[in-house]
Amino acid sequence: MKTVRVGGVPEHFNYAWYIGLKNNLFKENGINLRWVDCPGGTGEMTQALRTNSIDMAVVLTEGIVKAITEGLSSKIVQTYVQSPLVWGVHVAYNSKFKTSSELKNKKAAISRYGSGSHLMAYINAQQLEWDVTRDLEFKLIKNLDGGVKALSNGDADYFLWEKFTTKPFVDEGIFKRIGECPTPWPCFVIAARDELINSDSSSLKTILEMINTMTKKFKTIPEIDQIISKRYKQKQTDVQQWLSQTEWSQKNIDKKTIEIVQNKLMALDLLSKKLSYNELTHSI
Repeated sequence: MKTVRVGGVPEHFNYAWYIGLKNNLFKENGINLRWVDCPGGTGEMTQALRTNSIDMAVVLTEGIVKAITEGLSSKIVQTYVQSPLVWGVHVAYNSKFKTSSELKNKKAAISRYGSGSHLMAYINAQQLEWDVTRDLEFKLIKNLDGGVKALSNGDADYFLWEKFTTKPFVDEGIFKRIGECPTPWPCFVIAARDELINSDSSSLKTILEMINTMTKKFKTIPEIDQIISKRYKQKQTDVQQWLSQTEWSQKNIDKKTIEIVQNKLMALDLLSKKLSYNELTHSI
């Protein structure tokens, strides 16, 4: 049986993988799928792909495009979530800041350089018409827990993270959300190392077929809002809102979207060059 290691954030977006594992869907189709939690997000996953610690990743679109452009031997093999990711702009609950525009020249907490929290800080700054070469400063915090600590003790001033994941911290009076910043493209893709693509594309195809089976019916699973609410400690009304605005995909990312992502990253001086569609993606 083929063992394949898949990395992803331990968040509600990836619950479909848990269902597949729990129901032995992958094993029944000859795949010993090993899920690897990556709480550090995209930066942690691209590093794990680079060091052969995982074979595949459910990763943010902008982060994996940047990593592949910088030499990561991987390809995007499918879009996973078609809808944008809504990033919350968070400050400490007792912070004096009330709007995102007040954060100019303040310190942003980021999990890693090249992570979503890093790249989206640039996009947020551009939307606010800041000078991204002068008005951004960063504090490395590794993961969400690090972000909580950094804001609470004043090591950083603000923190961008997916708004439903952080909502419990807002409800508890740890964070205050003072703005939102949606991604200008489909938020999550599935990427695979070139080694897996070249050596065992049949197993990769099987995995994609299995997870697509789960995401196609995900919203119709009985009481799925209650299940996610309990598992991820989120309010049921928040889960219902998240489900209503989230659309999964079973297709690969299109050329136009790749162009938009690369153009945006180039405009922010976060890419030194652009790659062709075929250099970034692989069709299974």
